[in-house]
Amino acid sequence: MSVKVPATRRLIGKYEMGKTLGEGSFAKVKVAKNVETGESVAIKILDRNQVLRHKMVEQIKREISTMKLIKHPNVIKIIEVMASKTKIFIVLELVHGGELFDKIANNGRLTEDEARSYFQQLINAVDYCHSRGVYHRDLKPENLLLDSYGVLKISDFGLSAFSQQVRADGLLHTACGTPNYVAPEVLNDKGYDGRTSDVWSCGVILFVLMAGFLPFDEPNLMVLYKKICRADFFFPSWFSPAARKFIQRILDPNPLTRITIPEILNDEWFIKGYKPPQFDMEEDVNLDDVDAVFNDSKEHLVRERKEKPVSMNAFGLISRAQSFSLENLFEKQMGHVKRETRFSSQRPPNEIMSKIEEAAKPLGFNVRKGNYKMKLQGDKNGRKGQLSVATEVFEVAPCLHIVEVRKTGGDTLEFNTFYKNFSTGLKDIVWKTEENTEESKDTGNIY
Repeated sequence: MSVKVPATRRLIGKYEMGKTLGEGSFAKVKVAKNVETGESVAIKILDRNQVLRHKMVEQIKREISTMKLIKHPNVIKIIEVMASKTKIFIVLELVHGGELFDKIANNGRLTEDEARSYFQQLINAVDYCHSRGVYHRDLKPENLLLDSYGVLKISDFGLSAFSQQVRADGLLHTACGTPNYVAPEVLNDKGYDGRTSDVWSCGVILFVLMAGFLPFDEPNLMVLYKKICRADFFFPSWFSPAARKFIQRILDPNPLTRITIPEILNDEWFIKGYKPPQFDMEEDVNLDDVDAVFNDSKEHLVRERKEKPVSMNAFGLISRAQSFSLENLFEKQMGHVKRETRFSSQRPPNEIMSKIEEAAKPLGFNVRKGNYKMKLQGDKNGRKGQLSVATEVFEVAPCLHIVEVRKTGGDTLEFNTFYKNFSTGLKDIVWKTEENTEESKDTGNIY
């Protein structure tokens, strides 16, 4: 039995490039896979010369820095930034569910409860951004993505502003954003508070979710601006009285009397079925890679290359690949502990499953099984909630299996500690090749 592989593959550093997700004037977004961890990501690729030619350096640096600063479950996560001689690569969390805008365009307006759920997530994220001194300034359904579980994620911080950009009068003075979603005070060119203008945009989004159309929509820009400044719109008949009252408080043309986020969080309509976000503070933010991308230093450049992989016998693949060794978990890559590992076993799948269950239960984990997959759920809260682990058994040959163990929730360092204890109960099922037996003498691992 041999492993089938593609004829060639394109690699950018440690990422294998896949299909194109989207393409614009200045950027292309591709699916990619981290060949070290197996994690799927999205990579935004920008042409370095175009960025310089169009004087977009500061805008892109602001977008990257903002996304690194905001660590929230309802904001797209930025993983790292890289550059080659000709390209800039922004590595992002991969989100599979598409734009919230597409959901409305394809299926029509949402129910009030559905709209409220998305709006709650949006406000959670915007509130967190504001607490970090970041104002988005271009909130609209097209910039709200959904993951495969329907969780909302804010993207595109290209027009965002930091609190440090506020002038002495305490206001921002750059008019930006999409006209239909822009607050009246942004249009009057007298300065505005980034917090209250973002709240207005959130109100327009909520209206669109529930109505299926915009509250302010005119082909003539001057007519559109006048309607926005007067908050001249109508409610469809299906809006409940409570929803109408709530939206009117958001789409108040006077920013001084407009409802604030703390008030929104306590509003009777808003708090129905409310679930606070589940997250913990991340490690300190490092912006060194952002600066390195835009300087002329060659030491930080990644290589773009094409490789023709070697097809080998499955047994050779297992015995030679370090990624299938248990010690792989404890290697640190770029200062981060890995979130998954694999090992090989010559035992029957049922025996492997039973051994995993035996090893997990004494450590305080609840086990759910099905179709040679197991989910291990910790019964205690850690730094980032309960630790959860997924395991799956793959058949490579009738007498050889690969077992994948990966963190699906909780803190990575807690996963590392868990696995050190967990792996001691797996000694009897791990396939001990001659190579990793010799390595264990030096590393002190379980082989």
